[in-house]
Amino acid sequence: MLTVEATALDGVLLLTPRRFGDDRGFFSETWNARRMAEHGLDLTFVQDNQSLSREAGTVRGLHYQAPPHAQDKLVRCGRGRLIDVAVDARRGSPTFGRWLAVELSAESGRQLFVPKGFLHGFATLEPETEILYKCTDYYAPESDGAVRFDDPDLGIDWGIDPGRAILSDKDARAPLWRDWVSPFVHGGGA
Repeated sequence: MLTVEATALDGVLLLTPRRFGDDRGFFSETWNARRMAEHGLDLTFVQDNQSLSREAGTVRGLHYQAPPHAQDKLVRCGRGRLIDVAVDARRGSPTFGRWLAVELSAESGRQLFVPKGFLHGFATLEPETEILYKCTDYYAPESDGAVRFDDPDLGIDWGIDPGRAILSDKDARAPLWRDWVSPFVHGGGA
């Protein structure tokens, strides 16, 4: 069994796979192509990524891959807790520039589906937090980009003190939303 919930951002979905537990722990089917297609997610994932952040307050994002290498992502937390963020970057979308933040944890097992055309990022809420995500296209350095996570025009609540965020050099140098031109168009694909 799988619960799929729509969010305020068209195409961004919150998925909660069922867990079967006993005194040993639990089992959960985190991806099943046939079952996901029944929910409109007829996707071919080609790459799985894993990231470990040692410190709470680590921010990775807001990242994207521009067309022709835009990616749909299915994100889950393997250990710890994090705030996962999607920002609608599709020019012409009624929700352009709006964001959604959800807590994902190893305990809850919830997953966030982030479609092409959205920026994605996360902030860790606990030390040693691990994120796992599937992508529908391969990483392409020439299509890689970022927007500043603490952009005042976006006003994202990351659940942490942004002034104490632990960032990569790339994320610290990312452009502001107002200085960035989105490569994504609503309704025109990504």
